[in-house]
Amino acid sequence: MEIKKLEAELTVCKAVSLGDIELNCEPLFIGKTDEELSVVCPTAVVPERTTARDDGWRGFRIQGVLDFSLTGILSRISGILADEKIGIFAVSTYNTDYVLVKQENFERALGALAAAGYDIV
Repeated sequence: MEIKKLEAELTVCKAVSLGDIELNCEPLFIGKTDEELSVVCPTAVVPERTTARDDGWRGFRIQGVLDFSLTGILSRISGILADEKIGIFAVSTYNTDYVLVKQENFERALGALAAAGYDIV
């Protein structure tokens, strides 16, 4: 299975309003519930008004389109990283999963995944 590195430095934050979010950036993940408006975006375009933010994330995606019937993909990756004491922030889309780790753990995370048989591209 292939893992593709994302180049951007990312921020996880809680935005005040959807109108504050730069919708043309990539990657961009928005989660809206009755309690919060969470955003993952490049650090360079973090909304001006946030109630909380955590900078210094890097990410990768599982390449390809993952069928909904597949099981254990994210679990295996998170288990490998947990064994290395690397915390994750996971985001799923219709096609695939994205995993974010803190910048200081990024290369170590990729190394652990490569050692476990993943192809890093």
